[in-house]
Amino acid sequence: MSNILKVIARVVVDDLDAAVSLYQALADGAEVQRFDFGEVSLASVGPFLLLAGNTAAYSNRVATLVVKDLGPVVEAIVAAGGELVDGPAPGPNGDRLIARNPDGAVFEYIQGG
Repeated sequence: MSNILKVIARVVVDDLDAAVSLYQALADGAEVQRFDFGEVSLASVGPFLLLAGNTAAYSNRVATLVVKDLGPVVEAIVAAGGELVDGPAPGPNGDRLIARNPDGAVFEYIQGG
């Protein structure tokens, strides 16, 4: 069974309030969960994570992956010659990690269950 539970598309938007209705419609009326992380306002809408505000430090990430356990992720990234950019550390939705793969792709991983 895969360690990856869910893949979330990251979308940087200018106006979070204006964007939410479209992504909620695309996600069949999924519940909207809003939260802040530093200077960024976020909305989780089904398979989408909308980001607005000072997103410069976060816009390089390909996707957010929810995983059962961060341990195997750390092992795989390090073994492949990748880089742990940030974490593992607590985050607003669970322990998280930012990693850069050897090919340059940057992903956020959140441990969830």
